[in-house]
Amino acid sequence: MTRLGAIRKHWRIGLFVALIVVSAAVLFLPTFAPGDATTGDPAARTGPTNLQFGLDLSGGTRIRAPLAGLTAEGLAVEQGQGTEIESTIARELGIDARDVNAYPGEGENEGTIELTTDEVSESEFRAALEAAGYDVGEDAIRQGVTERTVDEAVEVLEEKLRESPFAAGEVRKSTASTGQQFVVVEVPGQDRESVIDLIEDRGVVEVVATYPEGDGYGRTTVIEQDDIQSVGQPEDEPPYGPHVSITLTEEGAQEFATTMQERGFTDEGIYACDWEENPDDPGYCLLTTVDGEVVYSANMGEDLAASIESGDYVNSRNFVMTGESIDDVRTLRVNLLAGATPAPLDVEAGTQYYLEPSLAEDFKLYSLVTGLISVVAVAGVVAVRYGRPRVAVPMILTAGTEVFLLLGFAAAVGYPLDLAAIAGFIAVVGTGVDDLIIIADEILQEGDVSTGRVFESRFRKAFWVIGAAAATTIVAMSPLAFMSLGDLTGFALFTIVGVLIGVLVTRPAYGDILRVLLTRS
Repeated sequence: MTRLGAIRKHWRIGLFVALIVVSAAVLFLPTFAPGDATTGDPAARTGPTNLQFGLDLSGGTRIRAPLAGLTAEGLAVEQGQGTEIESTIARELGIDARDVNAYPGEGENEGTIELTTDEVSESEFRAALEAAGYDVGEDAIRQGVTERTVDEAVEVLEEKLRESPFAAGEVRKSTASTGQQFVVVEVPGQDRESVIDLIEDRGVVEVVATYPEGDGYGRTTVIEQDDIQSVGQPEDEPPYGPHVSITLTEEGAQEFATTMQERGFTDEGIYACDWEENPDDPGYCLLTTVDGEVVYSANMGEDLAASIESGDYVNSRNFVMTGESIDDVRTLRVNLLAGATPAPLDVEAGTQYYLEPSLAEDFKLYSLVTGLISVVAVAGVVAVRYGRPRVAVPMILTAGTEVFLLLGFAAAVGYPLDLAAIAGFIAVVGTGVDDLIIIADEILQEGDVSTGRVFESRFRKAFWVIGAAAATTIVAMSPLAFMSLGDLTGFALFTIVGVLIGVLVTRPAYGDILRVLLTRS
């Protein structure tokens, strides 16, 4: 057989070896932290590998809580009516208009109005809606907020974690069987009080105007935190491109418009900001600051200046801030919210979990011991069952290698391993060896396999059986992997990935290894 023919015949073994090498590189080679990419400093690692660990194996706090609020659905909310509706309902309830959101729908009665506060009862909300002209049915109001508000809260908390000392934390949303949505915050190594303090902490956001004054320039705060009624979702639509809209309160809009006129922004200050190039002499700029740090600089636009001069702006109270990309305006939006979630997180109504780091280290050790015991037990059964090293040794090594490849996958995607994921690893060992036994028995049960043609026929028959079993496992595990069912997700995910690695790589490679060892062609 030519060298090219041998490569073609045993390419699956080559793929198997290549994946082992890649997994080893991902697991053990130094990686770089995203924040240190420019300096090249290696990322801090908690051990000899690049594996990350969840709360079960590292300790820390998990908080799973709903966002407090009320939502009325199936209402007629037309485009452009949102601000007026929000103001009307806020007046009826005596709350801040920023705690009311009115979203138009695609159909006549598909709009939604939500309250993002825990200070209003359902009956009070119903009365306010009726005063605003809505006939609200018995089932029209539900506890909780809209999905877009939950997504926004997750985004805000993710940004807060990235900027905090707890950057290894994770934020996600979770949906209960009843349809209620929760925000889940996990922070390894931190106690409950530290995590709650982080969630509830809010910076101070201001928009500061700079303008020429005498031989230098003046600074005046034109928008404070309480002046912002709402911050819209990031959009990338004409004519502005990537932008986010800001609506001010009535008082805030009036003060903003007056200051802009008095300081010359609506005249010589149009498109006259030079902050990026010359911060010592910036000209006419609108600077967004969080805790005193400038995070965004903007010009006075021609359309906004004309609106202020004509008096129309005080009625609309809305303007936009643009960015170079949609990611820029997402970051701007988070800064404008200054770390405040769009609705309060009802921590007391949720669940809280804290695990001591010392106990988590014990769990990590016990998981390793359990995994080793399962591999040794399987190896012993295989050795007794076959008693032929040429069959048993490759089988044991292949099963162990599947676990190694799964560890490489976990390190590559940054999945934090927990006890559920470890259970998935053990399940993969069991199902993997089961499939390898099917292959070995099918090939050996009818005697001599000295020729490649006989071997290939028997292997193909066995592979159909394990392929059907793998498909069944994947279908059974998919709901657990993709339905936000908490700890079960890790178990299902690693079982599915392990089965796919087995069917596509390791079991075909095991077949090729047996072919080399048992046949002459």
